[in-house]
Amino acid sequence: MRAIIFANGDASDPDIVRRWTARADLIIAADGGTRHALSAGVMPQVVIGDLDSLADADREQLGRSGVQLIVYPAHKDYTDLELALRYAREQQATEIIIFNALGGRWDQSLANLMLLTLPELAQVPTRMVDHSLSVQVIRDRAEITGRVGDTLSLIALKGDARGVTIEGCEYPLNEATLPFGATLGISNVLAQPTAIITVKQGQILALHGRREE
Repeated sequence: MRAIIFANGDASDPDIVRRWTARADLIIAADGGTRHALSAGVMPQVVIGDLDSLADADREQLGRSGVQLIVYPAHKDYTDLELALRYAREQQATEIIIFNALGGRWDQSLANLMLLTLPELAQVPTRMVDHSLSVQVIRDRAEITGRVGDTLSLIALKGDARGVTIEGCEYPLNEATLPFGATLGISNVLAQPTAIITVKQGQILALHGRREE
């Protein structure tokens, strides 16, 4: 089951949003992410969070459409996006796509990126999509599909990533170590339509930037 989540960062390309949501089984807005969904012509099925960023006009529109509101207190232990991710897992989502998670406050953007490392998402392919950028965490193996010339940057998380192999890129690696805090994996380039990344120990943040046509 594919779940789409709208966060409250910078707006994503509406055309990209509509392509993904056309094949979605569950659409969730994390509080202020509602405005991004509605501006793209997408009506969420669920809005979750403390709803402090939800405009009155949007709330009225949601009410007329029968959208489920899951309201949390303002003083809570999780961000609205984390609540949305946890809800998607409770609904047995098998794939999660997140829009509007980047931009705006640096602390929010960094925290949103780190949500991809949640243990609850280890068995669920989860990506953040922002215009031409797609971000995911690689825990063992991933295939990155795009165009020759696309940028692919790999950043070690939670310590060194070991046994890293990169195939299908201009700068391959074979059973290498990607040091935590270093820039070895930045700005690689797809040499084939599909790159294959494997890691035997650790986690890697993969940022795939699609080349403009």
